[in-house]
Amino acid sequence: MSQNTLKVHDLNEDAEFDENGVEAFDEKALSEEEPSDNDLAEEELLSQGATQRVLDATQLYLGEIGYSPLLTAEEEVYFARRALRGDVASRRRMIESNLRLVVKIARRYGNRGLALLDLIEEGNLGLIRAVEKFDPERGFRFSTYATWWIRQTIERAIMNQTRTIRLPIHIVKELNVYLRTARELSHKLDHEPSAEEIAEQLDKPVDDVSRMLRLNERITSVDTPLGGDSEKALLDILADEKENGPEDTTQDDDMKQSIVKWLFELNAKQREVLARRFGLLGYEAATLEDVGREIGLTRERVRQIQVEGLRRLAFFLPFVFCQQRRDTRHHWRVINIFLRHAKRLWIVFAAGTA
Repeated sequence: MSQNTLKVHDLNEDAEFDENGVEAFDEKALSEEEPSDNDLAEEELLSQGATQRVLDATQLYLGEIGYSPLLTAEEEVYFARRALRGDVASRRRMIESNLRLVVKIARRYGNRGLALLDLIEEGNLGLIRAVEKFDPERGFRFSTYATWWIRQTIERAIMNQTRTIRLPIHIVKELNVYLRTARELSHKLDHEPSAEEIAEQLDKPVDDVSRMLRLNERITSVDTPLGGDSEKALLDILADEKENGPEDTTQDDDMKQSIVKWLFELNAKQREVLARRFGLLGYEAATLEDVGREIGLTRERVRQIQVEGLRRLAFFLPFVFCQQRRDTRHHWRVINIFLRHAKRLWIVFAAGTA
């Protein structure tokens, strides 16, 4: 058969199905198809302009597989039997003769997150598997049998590769049921259905439907441009929820300036224990046992000194600030925060002086 370059739009989208609901691929019709006048004219134009433009990878691939002749039913049985016996040439012949079937099926999965060539590549893996498993003695055409393998490999590739965070196959299948129901309801109700409406349609718990629909949320890169004339990315306009606000920053700065003064109001033993305990004055933060080992005291004695030191701070700090500052209300607030969150504030100070 004479077969010229095959283009994507030349493939028929109207699928035919047999009585079992399986898509039937009419290879005989394709083998008997003759090129039309338009095809010949287009071929002539392509031949004239071939040296002036470079075909992309998809066109090159489709052009190559267009030269593989299709098999008749008798040839199909002959080569399938030899392939089952391990004949490599027969196996190769069956694969090459059905590559166009893969393209036809792959086109139906466009706009699903994978490029056409990627879909074709996955479908070819299914075709190879179908050749290995096909039994010609059952009386089915190979295209009917291979369609299932091709579809399965393409659909699994879409499930596994199109999401940033991969979901298990059974979860994706269940999610697709909900999404298909949502599309049907949107046409029926003229609005986007709620989780309650989907749950009622499927007779499922609302919580299960809501949880599954949340899995369909897409992940967007923070480096995504905002578009338009702006050169900013999404990252540039997102607020950092972990960053301290102006009030907290001012408060922490005040604390950092005052903690050293507070420490030196204690005796040497209390100051050393608190400094070693919370990682201040050049020490690394340590446990009670480690501090006791370093200064030659028991764990319980270190804990007692720590409690005494904090209790002493609670006793004399108000008087220190009342003598030094007029804004006693502000510093009472600072002192109360210090007493409630002593460990956190020690760590904040240590990080700022590291």
